[in-house]
Amino acid sequence: MARAGNAGGGRLMRIVIALGGNALLKRGEPLEADAQRRNVARAVRSIAAIARAHQVVVTHGNGPQVGLLALQNEAYRGVRPYPLDVLGAESAGMIGYIVQQELRNELPGRDVATIVTQVAVDAGDPAFGTPSKPIGPSYPEEEARRLAVERAWAVTRDGDRFRRVVASPEPLRIVELSAIRLLVEAGVLVICAGGGGIPVVIDPDGRLRGVEAVVDKDLSAALLAIELHADVLLMLTDVAAVWSDWGTPTARPIRQAPPAALRRLSFAVGSMGPKVEAACRFVEATGGLAAIGALEDAPALLHDGAGTRVRPGNEPIRWYEPGETIPRDRR
Repeated sequence: MARAGNAGGGRLMRIVIALGGNALLKRGEPLEADAQRRNVARAVRSIAAIARAHQVVVTHGNGPQVGLLALQNEAYRGVRPYPLDVLGAESAGMIGYIVQQELRNELPGRDVATIVTQVAVDAGDPAFGTPSKPIGPSYPEEEARRLAVERAWAVTRDGDRFRRVVASPEPLRIVELSAIRLLVEAGVLVICAGGGGIPVVIDPDGRLRGVEAVVDKDLSAALLAIELHADVLLMLTDVAAVWSDWGTPTARPIRQAPPAALRRLSFAVGSMGPKVEAACRFVEATGGLAAIGALEDAPALLHDGAGTRVRPGNEPIRWYEPGETIPRDRR
């Protein structure tokens, strides 16, 4: 494959595209199937523009979908609630189906496949001792405390109610990597590692076992891109670029930076932070290009025409100039 120095230069590249939650659900939209399909169709147009010229692997988030499944899970009291790993698999299959179908419609004749993907984590990861990822419905305090005892949940306050929180361990290995690689090398457009993948631990006898956790989707996307020897990692979201000092009078949009410079800045833990960390990991491991930007700007991200690009080197941060328009800025 071409290395990132040739990104956008006309040579065939292997590109991992990570779709943020906005690809499936815009802020404030009801979580309905028709709304998701409309949004996926919009996302697929950006993916297809790249996939016509390059090898593409797609991954995506699943937070709202897992939350909905958890709500539906709680509504029926005739059976015990399904475990979180099973809900993750359900959401990955559902989202993968919609993305797969829309890609086939946009790219007639192109082979597209969804792989429900397991991601190995360490059973001893410290994250299991400090659950922090909210999941599922919110409850009144009394009910939350009761469920915490009955189901051995960790719960935390969320406004005037309470929610369950689970661990978010480090992704260590993509279990289905060999199958994904075979399909990619055969020319198949693969959708995989949805929602960060289904977290599993590998027991001493080699058996896989699902765990009650959520793997960060951006860190899984970086691991996937590294293990596939991708040239480019694109993380598509609903903001046009990465901003330093977000929400302050000194906020500035970043055009390009090396990992070392980005690591000296601070970004929101629950939103841009994991994306920046994923971009840095990928670039440090491969010497490739990572870019973060708006969904509609995906092709331009390859050509330094939009978003924030992370590249190897020691150059200082390049900023968008004051007054310069970032394409489709969504501040």
